[in-house]
Amino acid sequence: MKTNGKINEIGIAQVSLTEPYLTNALELEIEYLTSFDPDRWLAGFRETAGLDMRGKQRYGGWEDSLIAGHAFGHYLGACAYAYASPDVSPADKDKLFRDISYIVDELKVCQDNSKGKPGFLFCANIIDADNVEKQFDNVEVGKVNIITEAWVPWYTMHKLIQGLVDVYNFMGLKSALAVAEGLGDWTYNRASGWSQELNAKVLTIEYGGMNDCLYELYAATGNEKYAVAAHKFDEVTLFEKVLSGEKNALTNRHANTTIPKFIGALKRYYYLNGETDASKYLEYAKAFFEMVRDRHTYITGGNSEWEHFGEDDVLDKERTNCNNETCNIHNMLKLSRLLFMISGDRCYADFYENAYINSILASQNPETGMTMYFQPMSTGYFKVYGERYNKFWCCTGTGMENFTKLGDSIYFEDENGVYINMYLSSEMKSRLHDFTLIQDSKVMELGGAEFTVAAASELKLNLYFRIPDWADGEPAVLVNGERVQYKSEKGFATVTGPFNDGDRIALTIPMAMKAYPL
Repeated sequence: MKTNGKINEIGIAQVSLTEPYLTNALELEIEYLTSFDPDRWLAGFRETAGLDMRGKQRYGGWEDSLIAGHAFGHYLGACAYAYASPDVSPADKDKLFRDISYIVDELKVCQDNSKGKPGFLFCANIIDADNVEKQFDNVEVGKVNIITEAWVPWYTMHKLIQGLVDVYNFMGLKSALAVAEGLGDWTYNRASGWSQELNAKVLTIEYGGMNDCLYELYAATGNEKYAVAAHKFDEVTLFEKVLSGEKNALTNRHANTTIPKFIGALKRYYYLNGETDASKYLEYAKAFFEMVRDRHTYITGGNSEWEHFGEDDVLDKERTNCNNETCNIHNMLKLSRLLFMISGDRCYADFYENAYINSILASQNPETGMTMYFQPMSTGYFKVYGERYNKFWCCTGTGMENFTKLGDSIYFEDENGVYINMYLSSEMKSRLHDFTLIQDSKVMELGGAEFTVAAASELKLNLYFRIPDWADGEPAVLVNGERVQYKSEKGFATVTGPFNDGDRIALTIPMAMKAYPL
């Protein structure tokens, strides 16, 4: 699949973490993921399909409600990321692969026995045994009581499809893609019947990133019907409102469904190169990113209060114990990551680093591995973490993913070299340029990092070291102990090779204390 990207990812499979805080975080997450009982995840799907639940009950909390399945979708994605990571032991990978293979096979059985229309698969609590699609019907007529009628079923469907696509992409399970295609066909068939008015009505209810996951399904399959279905969830009236820069354009909007809408818009641009309107979707995403960053974001990188955007520039007024929903940061990182890959603009990498450290790493209890829902900004509050099996908040799900893909945005590459975007101890293997770069970072304590090249032959390439927005002046770069001159281009220190096996590059970034207003 051709894409509109200028810079390529150096993904999870190519990066090994050696930063102690990160390795601890990953170990705790793997222990959590391998502790789940697959049959408890499957209980709701089996009940919905009228199959034997095998004596197992659903997990508790939100996974025993009308939103059940949302955390399960994230669990699928997290297991897929973990399977791809070189830092996960072979025994744990085997366990994850067995569990996910079993789950996917059983999902196919549930899908083949669906009591809904062909391809339908769901596990939320059943409202009407004679109509297992009742939540989706209720959304279409405006019945949205989250206890008795509908708790954002399209949001949950997004999680299911995306988790299955992730399993296909990172675990190579074609069976997962087949199940996702069934859900994609069901979605296409349902959405194709909407009038313009009904389509607009459905989009008023939280639907996560249905456009995002369907564009990803299109990318995985090449089947244009999934791009057509995705476009049904492109909320162009909102996109245009944001692009216009209108004051308070986001006020009172649910943040954790609004952000994925723009990730989906960006995916339309990224994957649909030949579409005449695709270029404008990049502008939508850029405008939204800037609006959130400049009008709604705390210095931690987080945003929102009680899940919603407030008025522009009222951060101090909105400080409570329920700021900075972790799901929002999870999604803003996905948005900024892809914007960087498309544009190469350092501002997106600056945002990513700040939110990654201050909001994502801060969201996990480093003793238990449990994660937070909110990050309080008001004085006097403390962190509240979830519980293992009986909460399953939205941020429990994104938390599973956050701590299995900690290394996915440290490095990037293009045909000319490798970008070092974050200074975290790690080892990177470049497939494009066929070499290894080992980073020993002391940037948090001393403002410095050292890199060692491991290569079979001379490397004629560039190393692009990000000059962070917190740098107090230009960095110093030494190659094998000798200070070198470099080009400072677009916020990166470009150090030009050739480099040889064993070469050591030392980077020192001047640091200073800074204050940021609310």
